[in-house]
Amino acid sequence: METAGVAGAAAPAASAADYRQSGFAPGGAPRRITENLFVFEDTCQVYVVKSGARAVLIDFGSGKILDHLSGLGVTEVAAILHTHHHRDQCQGDAKAAARGIPIYVPAHEHNLFAQAEEFWRNRRVFHLYYMRNDFNTLTTDLPSARRLFDYTTFKSAGLEFFVLPTPGHTLGSITLCTTIDGKKTAFTGDLVYAPGKIQTLYDTQVNYGGSEGIDLGIYSLERLREWKPQMLCPSHGDPMPDPDADMQKTVAKLTDYFRFQTGNDPVEANRPYPISRHLVGHHLTTSSFYALISDSGKAMFIDYGAASGPHFGNFERATAVTDRIRFVEHSVDRLKREYGLKSIDVAIPSHMHDDHMNGFPHLKRKFNTQVWCYENMVDVFQNPRGYNLGCILGEPFKVERSFKHGEKFRWEEFEFEMTHSPGHTEQQMALFVTIDGKRIAFTGDAFFTNARADGTLRHNLIFRNHVENDSHLKSIRNLIEHDPEIICPGHGKSYPVDRAIMEATEKKFRTQQSFFFDLLPEGDTDFGLDPSWASIYPYQILASPGVAQKLEVRVQNYRKAPLKMEVALVTPADWRVRPDVLRFTVKPGEVSRIPVEIEIPKGWAGAGPRFAIAADVVRDGKYLGQITEAVVDMPDPGRWAG
Repeated sequence: METAGVAGAAAPAASAADYRQSGFAPGGAPRRITENLFVFEDTCQVYVVKSGARAVLIDFGSGKILDHLSGLGVTEVAAILHTHHHRDQCQGDAKAAARGIPIYVPAHEHNLFAQAEEFWRNRRVFHLYYMRNDFNTLTTDLPSARRLFDYTTFKSAGLEFFVLPTPGHTLGSITLCTTIDGKKTAFTGDLVYAPGKIQTLYDTQVNYGGSEGIDLGIYSLERLREWKPQMLCPSHGDPMPDPDADMQKTVAKLTDYFRFQTGNDPVEANRPYPISRHLVGHHLTTSSFYALISDSGKAMFIDYGAASGPHFGNFERATAVTDRIRFVEHSVDRLKREYGLKSIDVAIPSHMHDDHMNGFPHLKRKFNTQVWCYENMVDVFQNPRGYNLGCILGEPFKVERSFKHGEKFRWEEFEFEMTHSPGHTEQQMALFVTIDGKRIAFTGDAFFTNARADGTLRHNLIFRNHVENDSHLKSIRNLIEHDPEIICPGHGKSYPVDRAIMEATEKKFRTQQSFFFDLLPEGDTDFGLDPSWASIYPYQILASPGVAQKLEVRVQNYRKAPLKMEVALVTPADWRVRPDVLRFTVKPGEVSRIPVEIEIPKGWAGAGPRFAIAADVVRDGKYLGQITEAVVDMPDPGRWAG
């Protein structure tokens, strides 16, 4: 089980075996579809894929299929694979777990299996506006559940299943794609019920009054069509031997319904647009991304986030606190067909926010893309647990190359200069290049067109992202110095810019700086802007009993004089902390990183799998208290491994 034991005299959590069972069971017997594929009608369709005397089961229902396997010549179940988390797919899983059968579940619904009881402790029912049908979650934990990661291939019993993300019926749904008896077969869960039909409409509503699952389902069906299956095997309804026509019919009906309900086109209708001969933009993805395509067909992506606002917004809300947001591939095939893209050579993030680069790990895995970035982003990408900043992606990935402020470099036939561009976040760059005769600036979320029409550019101010009093001024001065003709922003379409609007924006930022000085204590302005001037690194600690863990206490000194610090970690009393108190001086304008070690005694059991520790702080002799903290995960909740 992925949770620590509960201290004290609290009653143990109930297991599925402790619950009263109805005794109900489905009738009938398995039916042969092809030589090695059978279906059994239970609370859902349970599919049996044979490989000699072994079998892989797709979904499990009540578990009654176990009583029929010997009649099919199956002596061992190698694995159960689930398409989604609803109880009708998995309510009998405790029977399989008791027999030691491995159970694999969609990675982005793993918490709804393994931590079902925690889900029910926290699911809002009063004041209900989040309508997602995660209410159809198991009532007890399935701690033996293992993850099926998107875009990976699962192998067992000589069989191979490609895991295709197909959100729609649920946000974490997958389709399992394989070849059985020479036929490309897709196990689609409840993505589709029959030609032109889906099983339910209520499961497709995520937010109050929304039609999110319809939109996502259309997108998923189109991606499944690209795989060209020869048979669809749904969780409810009969297998479909004419998949492409059946999916086209379903897409057409869902599209008509979505337009009727919302007045909008679905995400699948979104298209990139040409900015110039070599530069393509896409502003209808959740953040804008850009493909610079060289004469050789190699591409450099500037940002690459989610396929749409509905993709990102709904996946973000559904993501477990220890997990990473889901990503579904988009735009690449269209760029190949319409714009001559042959490979994705390099991806550069405008800044470290997940809505701009949550597709980067996928690019690295599938296309062997290198990631290049500004130097202060590297550790955030490679050690994301280290920080408490806004919008961090919960999956580490390697950076192949980094650049300093003002550094110039060449890629293919293009010459670039990268500069530090703080304000929206400290970890942000501006990238300057001439493309097809136009001076271009890729600025991420630093500058946008302004609905106020006051002659300035709009900007963002998010304190958790790390803002200093002159951050925005640094960014606009970079822009003025490089004098671009076109800005390619992190959201919205590219737009022309001139010196007058940039200089007016600089004046606005000076006014903002004056407000900072006026509103905050004299001499301590930047301490009042930065909630993490004192921090524990890593912020999210993976700790195990009996293993020493090295941490750092980090302190940023914004003053012009040395800062004398005393810091003590506040942890459970029986932990060892070495040293007990940290005493150090931070030089003016610098960051000190002071090592400290914690060790949790062997056999120690906390109050839960995730909890907080704090740091008690004295600054220049003044006791500030427990002004910073870190969270501890124990045991390891399973870092992203897809």
